[in-house]
Amino acid sequence: MTVVDRINNKTRFDWVDQARGLSIFLVVYGHNFPVTEPYIYSFHVPLFFFIAGMFHPKAVNAKVIKRRAKMILIPYFVWATALYLFWLFLGRNYGDSLVSKTSPLDNFVGIFYAQGGSAYMEWGIPLWFLPCIFLVFMIFSAVQRLQKQQLVLIGIAFCCALGFLWAEFADIHLAWSLDVALVATGFYGLGNVLKNNLLSLSRSRAVIILTVMLAINITAYYFNYQKVDMYRSVYGSQLLFFISGLAGSVAYLMFFRVLPVFRFLSYLGRHTIVLLATHVRMLTVIKLFAVLVLGITVFEFSEVEKLILSVIQVIMVIPFIWLVNKYIPILDGKIKKD
Repeated sequence: MTVVDRINNKTRFDWVDQARGLSIFLVVYGHNFPVTEPYIYSFHVPLFFFIAGMFHPKAVNAKVIKRRAKMILIPYFVWATALYLFWLFLGRNYGDSLVSKTSPLDNFVGIFYAQGGSAYMEWGIPLWFLPCIFLVFMIFSAVQRLQKQQLVLIGIAFCCALGFLWAEFADIHLAWSLDVALVATGFYGLGNVLKNNLLSLSRSRAVIILTVMLAINITAYYFNYQKVDMYRSVYGSQLLFFISGLAGSVAYLMFFRVLPVFRFLSYLGRHTIVLLATHVRMLTVIKLFAVLVLGITVFEFSEVEKLILSVIQVIMVIPFIWLVNKYIPILDGKIKKD
């Protein structure tokens, strides 16, 4: 079976799952504000989009769109509703939510708008990614109809440029992060275009690409002048952001191509939706335990403690992953094959 056949038959590549697992772990770790947060943000979300693009369907029709909607949008709306209700009846009465006093109505609207920051999604900002990646899927499916690779690349560049222009000249965050989705189409589309070359690389060539791409990633990150944040359409230098994000995506993919030994990360990479939805609430539980049992009221963590805290959050989510996949797998984006 050729690499192309394996891609089309949805064969899993463990090292790709490991790269996806690293990305979701960095989401958890980044939300604990480590000193490396600006560097993490330079590539971890682009890496998600790049990997998703590698496995974009060869042909998209109404049946494929319906299946993808079930895999992404049903989990989103169920998790978003559950988290909103938790916040409405409990969470908003404690901690930062008590101080911010955000509107319950605005946060209810946020379930459907899926943008607007803590004023609209205080119950679970990380879930912005799910509607956004569905839009990316739809946008690239339209671009894919151009068929010729040169035209597809032009379409990808056009979408990306449009997203950057919106961020530059408009101060409005569009529903489902459409503006972000246009930029993300650049990473997603190039993941699709480059997939065959990357999946068929020998390890020796992967080492070379890893070295070069990591150097480009770090250099572009260093010369960009501010911390980037795709959700908020904050890019600094848009060119340097895109170069850093793309080079970082390829570099860390190649890292796991060379050293595919981090098997636990591949487990995380197969269950990203549950992690995305629940990891912040795990931090809430940890803080509640610290207050009620240990008497700690001020939370200031060292860099080592932030890393340990992130690992604990992931471990705490694992029972939920097991329960969801045993009884309600659709909440982890898993549906039966047609």
